[in-house]
Amino acid sequence: MKVRELFDKLARSDKKLVNPDRAGREIVRVEYDSRRVSENIGIIFACVKGDNTDGHDHAAQAVSRGAAALLCERELPIGVPQIITHGTRAAMGEAASVVYGKPSEKLKMTGVTGTNGKTTTAYITRSVIRASGARAGMIGTIVYDDAVEESFAEHTTPEGPDIQRLLSEMAENGASHCVMEASSHGLEQGRLEGCGFDAVGFSNLTPEHLEYHNDMESYFMAKRRLFSDYARGDWKGAVNAGDVFGARLAEEFRENTLPFSAGEQAYGGRMYGVRILRETQEGMTVSVTYPGGSSFTADSPLVGRHNALNILESAVLGDALGFGEDIIKKGIENCPQIPGRLERFSIANGVTVFVDYAHSADGMEQALTTLKNLAYGPIRVLWGAGGDRTPLKRPIVGEIMARLADHVVISTDNPRSENPADIARGVEEGVNKCARRVRCDTILNRGEAIDFILNSAQSGDIVLIAGKGPERFIDYGTRKEPFVDRDHVLEWARSRKVEAATR
Repeated sequence: MKVRELFDKLARSDKKLVNPDRAGREIVRVEYDSRRVSENIGIIFACVKGDNTDGHDHAAQAVSRGAAALLCERELPIGVPQIITHGTRAAMGEAASVVYGKPSEKLKMTGVTGTNGKTTTAYITRSVIRASGARAGMIGTIVYDDAVEESFAEHTTPEGPDIQRLLSEMAENGASHCVMEASSHGLEQGRLEGCGFDAVGFSNLTPEHLEYHNDMESYFMAKRRLFSDYARGDWKGAVNAGDVFGARLAEEFRENTLPFSAGEQAYGGRMYGVRILRETQEGMTVSVTYPGGSSFTADSPLVGRHNALNILESAVLGDALGFGEDIIKKGIENCPQIPGRLERFSIANGVTVFVDYAHSADGMEQALTTLKNLAYGPIRVLWGAGGDRTPLKRPIVGEIMARLADHVVISTDNPRSENPADIARGVEEGVNKCARRVRCDTILNRGEAIDFILNSAQSGDIVLIAGKGPERFIDYGTRKEPFVDRDHVLEWARSRKVEAATR
């Protein structure tokens, strides 16, 4: 595709073409990192303004490395064709969509958003699609799946050009569907430009990322964009009507939304519902009820009321995509444990370990409440708050752990630029304020902390290692050290010559 053709196809009223005499250059890729520009490929470099850097300052370097054109917000004194438009970050997603042949139009697109539950819902929904015999890709927090192979994810919602490249690869690989997690940052920054969704889901909204969004209303309005700005055609939306913000979406988009709830109101024939029929540490059996009164039961290795809601949301999305109850049931039952989402390890010494991503107050309360209902003995929990994030949640989570667990170990998560000891003191404050007195140890080295809590556990105990889930590094700001909680648990078991079963 030539620069002129790309310019003509961009649906932007403020666009301007600079150096049009050179607009016959061929473009095959959109890049926003000058280090990824290479010669003679046909790259248009997008000059994105970030928190710490401005891509306009790297435009000359990108051109020297072979960029054939620029996408920017102001004209630059560089002799290559330049498409000028407001908001380069959003514009580059649309531009990449055009360059890659609008791949989202070749796929049945499902997007899920909310504070908690996105990843689990995405995994189960992909499993439902696969149960139908269709091929599906996925873009999410843990992996990017191009419908042939998976790679580790860098961001929940990647930058626009990366999304469009992944969608293009899915289509080329024969996928008919894509399931995507939509983060509030990605929605707010316009990373989903060039995408349209046939089915969308909303799980819940709890205080998180307020250092970015400032308040809950702004946070909600970012999530709402999945429904207002990116849903297409005769779209359907699965919304948790038991959440106050979900209820707002269900009311505002009444004609398109399919409300669900785990509350009693779900059984009055007005919405989808779910009941947990049986639950053990090894999984649960749920009953999913449709508005018309039909229902089915399904077995899942997941546990907890919050996961029952994630299963229900996936069932509603499956219904919105046109799959029958038998396919949805099969998809739920075929979906294994989700990496780092109350991922269970049964240790041969009688201890059960769960690795979970719970890093918010709501996530911790859900995880510990679930495990408390399943526990035969004491519950031990390890957690550390992330740095450079709102410190308000640190004592709150500390109090929750002291209230619901029997042994608390405070450790390091991703301290970033903060002192890990200072972060730990904030958590300790909450533990000490709890009326229920429990043992509390602070061990900042995460590997040593995991060893310590596992060595302390006795047969019948449950150990929850929370905060990082499947993350592969500890972020110290200036460096990232490789570390995976589940791998450390398995290494601990191997070093003590005990088996650790994951199913």
